[in-house]
Amino acid sequence: MSVAHGFHATMTAQPGKGDELVELLLNAPSLPNEDCIVFLVGRSAGDPDTVFVTEGWTSQEAHSRFFATEPAQALVARLQPLLAGEPQYTDEVPAGGKAAF
Repeated sequence: MSVAHGFHATMTAQPGKGDELVELLLNAPSLPNEDCIVFLVGRSAGDPDTVFVTEGWTSQEAHSRFFATEPAQALVARLQPLLAGEPQYTDEVPAGGKAAF
């Protein structure tokens, strides 16, 4: 499968809530999805409450379909109280790379 749609999001957690935000993103039960090719969570080395998410999807339609589901909406609802503001999104289509965790 190839990535045709993606983005990079920067989220700022409420003070001291960065760990909780990362944990929720990494363990979200709704995220295993065959159309989601890339899902990476990172954080700022200088500010542990700044969290980055990079996603790559097979298509924009697949991404939209997924986020219209009840489990995805429940995840978004759980994320909202942890955030200090609106996430900032940058258009990005992952092209490849390496990950070893």
